[in-house]
Amino acid sequence: MKQKDIAMILIVVFVAGIASFFISKLLFTGGTNRNLEVEIVQPITAEFDPSDERYAKFFNEQALNPTSLIRIGDTDNKKPF
Repeated sequence: MKQKDIAMILIVVFVAGIASFFISKLLFTGGTNRNLEVEIVQPITAEFDPSDERYAKFFNEQALNPTSLIRIGDTDNKKPF
């Protein structure tokens, strides 16, 4: 390639870059204000509401984990089904 060819390619790339910059600005940004309104949510806290007393009979109150299952009877079967 000659130096004239390289210079012409650089000029074309420069002009195309500037033209694409301005054209993309016209296409992708509008003149309207793009402010949106969002609802404000309450922050998450570490406090936990006490459970409903109607469901207390389903939990084992003496266990460390109140949702642990209550074992009824002696079953030595290791296979669940």
